[in-house]
Amino acid sequence: MSESTRSDRASLPLPHLGRRGLLAAGGGLAAAGLLTACGSNTGRGSGGAGSGPALSQWYHQYGEAGTEQAVKRYAAAYKPADVTVQWRPGNYDQQTAAALLTSNGPDVFEVNGPTLDQIQGGQVVDLTAEIEAVRSDFNQAVLAPKIFDGKVWAVPQVIDMQMLFYRKSLLKKAGVNPPQTLDELVDAAGRLTTKDVKGLFLGNDGGAGVMGGTPLFAAGLELVTAQGTVGFDDPAAATALGKLHTLYKNKSLLLGAPADWSDPSAFTQGLTAMQWCGLWAVPQVQKALGDDFGVLPFPRDGASGRPAVPVGAYGSAVSARSKHVAAGKAFVKWLWVDRTDFQEDFSTSYGFHIPARISLAKRAAKLRTGAAAEAVRLTTEYGHANPLLWTSASTSALMDATNRIIKDGASPAAQVKAAAATAAAELKRVQKQS
Repeated sequence: MSESTRSDRASLPLPHLGRRGLLAAGGGLAAAGLLTACGSNTGRGSGGAGSGPALSQWYHQYGEAGTEQAVKRYAAAYKPADVTVQWRPGNYDQQTAAALLTSNGPDVFEVNGPTLDQIQGGQVVDLTAEIEAVRSDFNQAVLAPKIFDGKVWAVPQVIDMQMLFYRKSLLKKAGVNPPQTLDELVDAAGRLTTKDVKGLFLGNDGGAGVMGGTPLFAAGLELVTAQGTVGFDDPAAATALGKLHTLYKNKSLLLGAPADWSDPSAFTQGLTAMQWCGLWAVPQVQKALGDDFGVLPFPRDGASGRPAVPVGAYGSAVSARSKHVAAGKAFVKWLWVDRTDFQEDFSTSYGFHIPARISLAKRAAKLRTGAAAEAVRLTTEYGHANPLLWTSASTSALMDATNRIIKDGASPAAQVKAAAATAAAELKRVQKQS
């Protein structure tokens, strides 16, 4: 799968874009020059098939073959408006952030968010009524970051998720059971490491770039509490992150693989017995290994721990500057609430993803068996996403702290305390604006 696909690291919890990329990163503000880049090329009034008002719809540039043709086909099937799709290469998040400040932006657009600034700045419109009838059917982990002040500001499209792949035959040969706790993962990685095979691959940096808040969720903590305070300034966070250093120190982590964690080639080529990757890799792994693999959530840690599965989802939003807000809202409802056939097609026909609706995820033909069905279950039961109040500065602080703990053996307690201080300052800043 291409590196520009839908979501490389969604949790969520940390790094950047694409369908996979959103699982990992925070958003950014647009540079002033991008206002010109967005320009007046709205695409309105050309290419659509409807007879009503002209609507422009923006998507980021997907790497999966057929996706652009599919969304144009969906738009052409909508008759109450003349919907024209724009495929937007480059830094999509910055492009849309800039365009929303002008009168030349999209009417309807795909968004990695929306951000708190976009919501509080009145740049997007309330879509609560459009989703209300089926609100409980959406995966709540990916819906939650799109809710502010009790209102829904974007409708989740599809879910990307991350999980742990393990090679059944290698675990059986070593007498190792699939790890259910973080301690068991550390032990299993050590026992599975040989002169030719490493026990675990979390990325070429040892896991700092992709883990994000996942070990903290696994320890029973939160990035941000329901009260809007830091949720990980706790000894359990230091304990969990310290165990990632143990993996590094024991030399049971694969480092310097030909491709990073989002590509399953290290796993399929036998360089590692276990690898952190994502649902998108299942077809490639199945082709290479057949049934000789299983999938797991990130294992729980401590008495209050729970399995953790980072998830992320782009959403469909409507610009408040649109001249046809009502028509835009109606189109979003039609495509992402009413047309369940298009939603399933978008999720599973171009790459491998999970519909945002729980009922669709359970019935999608390609997700009913094997590792895919298990991924759906894990996502539904254990999915977690970065909360709306979690900023890019907080993301960077936690990533830097995790990197110092893993690679340098820095004090987990001190590093957690420093990251928590940054997060607390960020929470104070964003909530002061509320």
